[in-house]
Amino acid sequence: MDTSGPIRPRLPSPVWDVADPWLAERGVELRLKRDDLIHPLVPGNKWRKLTPNLRAAVEQGHTRLLTFGGAYSNHIRAVAAAGAAYGLATVGVIRGDELAGAPRNWSLARAEEHGMELAFVSRSAYRETLRGLSEDDPGTLRVLEERWGRAHVLPEGGTNVLAAGGAAELVAELPDLGSRDVVCCAVGTGGTLAGIATALPAGARAVGFAVLKGADGYLEGEVAELHRRGWGRTFGNWRIEHGCHGGGYGRVPVELEAFAARFEERQGVRVERRYVAKMLWGVYGLVERGELTPGSRVTAVVTGPPDPEPGRAARDVSRGCGGA
Repeated sequence: MDTSGPIRPRLPSPVWDVADPWLAERGVELRLKRDDLIHPLVPGNKWRKLTPNLRAAVEQGHTRLLTFGGAYSNHIRAVAAAGAAYGLATVGVIRGDELAGAPRNWSLARAEEHGMELAFVSRSAYRETLRGLSEDDPGTLRVLEERWGRAHVLPEGGTNVLAAGGAAELVAELPDLGSRDVVCCAVGTGGTLAGIATALPAGARAVGFAVLKGADGYLEGEVAELHRRGWGRTFGNWRIEHGCHGGGYGRVPVELEAFAARFEERQGVRVERRYVAKMLWGVYGLVERGELTPGSRVTAVVTGPPDPEPGRAARDVSRGCGGA
């Protein structure tokens, strides 16, 4: 990657048809929207969500980006790489002050390789900072500026109205959507789902699959608030499934690992576990339960690539979450 110049994405990202006899028997088509192939360092929904924010930062005269995340955050790595590409300094506030003196894991090391300054804070301080974070509140921004300097602030996961608008652009790359179509994605903070829902044509639907445990109601509220702030209205063409998180963020139970390993073997594509595998697991579960009826066409958005250190694949006969 030429870090002296802007990101050159692969757009539109390709759409791959999935050949699966089990789905075919049930009259359901599945295709993958390969956003993981947009860029090797800023892939998928990270590119779509970051690009509008990067443009805004440059237009507003900022020279630094400030954001938040955990030790293995995809968002942290993407901000570091994108900031370097656009000539912007980056600061990542990292959850867990115990990590400050520890050897860097591969994810944090990669962020530092792209010039990101890492600021480690205690978990309690991290929660307190995010609890009061509001991009629209001058007081909040002033507090952050006093501690870390003037910067364009990106929330944890990169989700804000600008980000949702960027995510909405992927729908234009699926020009033949109609009433039989369901566009699916994983949901961490809700920005990608929110954006997709705003751009769907009449009759098409969006389904998100929560990767967080215990987020029922909370994530729905986050998506609805993005719609109100960015579009001045709500949308009734989306919903979130909460039964496929596998025990919580970052958890990959044996049933999910087995499903992902089998999908990889049959389709010849590697699958990221914390988001993408849970979304695909959920899609198969909906088909098994009859909630995706014959004639349905599912477009599953592959929002990111596998980690460079994938876990060992487990094997059993499980198919999708919910017993599929």
